[in-house]
Amino acid sequence: MSEWRIYRGASEPHDGIDGLPAPPPWRDFRHDGPPTPFDRTADDGGAGRRLPAADAYRADERTVEAVNTALYLRRPLLVTGDPGVGKSTLAHAVARELKLGQVLRWPVNSKTGLRDGLYRYDSLGRLEEAGVAREPRGEGQGEGEGERRSVADLGRYVRLGPLGTALAPYALPRVLLIDEIDKSDIDLPNDLLDVFEEGSFEIPELSRVADIQPEVRVRPADDGAPVTVARGEVRCLTFPFTILTSNGEREFPPAFLRRCVRLHLPAVDDEARLRAIVRAHLPSTEGDAEAVVERFLQHAASGELATDQLLNAVYLVSRTSGAGAPDLDRLSELVFQHLNVTVPAES
Repeated sequence: MSEWRIYRGASEPHDGIDGLPAPPPWRDFRHDGPPTPFDRTADDGGAGRRLPAADAYRADERTVEAVNTALYLRRPLLVTGDPGVGKSTLAHAVARELKLGQVLRWPVNSKTGLRDGLYRYDSLGRLEEAGVAREPRGEGQGEGEGERRSVADLGRYVRLGPLGTALAPYALPRVLLIDEIDKSDIDLPNDLLDVFEEGSFEIPELSRVADIQPEVRVRPADDGAPVTVARGEVRCLTFPFTILTSNGEREFPPAFLRRCVRLHLPAVDDEARLRAIVRAHLPSTEGDAEAVVERFLQHAASGELATDQLLNAVYLVSRTSGAGAPDLDRLSELVFQHLNVTVPAES
């Protein structure tokens, strides 16, 4: 690359964007097609993700034991740790290795409720169809036929959420990622208890019409094959492999913790393991990694850093050349910014 600066702060437009190199693998948004529906043979555990690839994830023995414990016990796995240690990537790595299809991700915030994860009901669309169904009956149309007609397509207005899809009656467990559960409303962990214990939930909008239509086919969250809901109840055949991630911003009630297998992922500070992570994610940059890893460890000694910051730095070092390219000292200032430092407000 003859000129490192793509954006030059110049007043005149130019074609510098043509020189932008390929993105890091975990920031490549190009897709070959739509997400693959759930299939035992599917190998798309990382499809559509914006994280380091699942096939490059390296689990230690403690993590392997915790995952297997959760699989055997059919219990959720609560994974805690600092940002960037691989909590979310673990779910995709498990899905990929066990050929369990696309991960069902449910991102959580302070406004998230249990129903958000279970299903959505398009009441407005349903009302519009009900208006059509109330049109005057034609000659020979029996009593209640319009009602049956309006119910026939009710599944079009119900869509399962990530949690609801994970609890659908699949023969193999789905992989469900409930991301950042510690950011949830205080009631959500307790609201999940019944679902975790029973492995089922009710869709009242479908239960009310069960006498007219006992089975309704609804869309899953991943747009795979429609799921048949019998008499308004979704009940799993096998409990989904569920990972809940937490950055440790709150404590959870004992009743919730009792139902989870717990795993804490510490920050990676071992030089050999960091180099292995770089080799797995960026195999062509090994020659540039040694000095970057040493600088990363120096900065990590005085504040919190995430592993993906190391990967970002290695990628930049391997791509920065030509006129005006910053040296490692400058790149370290740009990328190795501590996560536990409050950014001062602008005046």
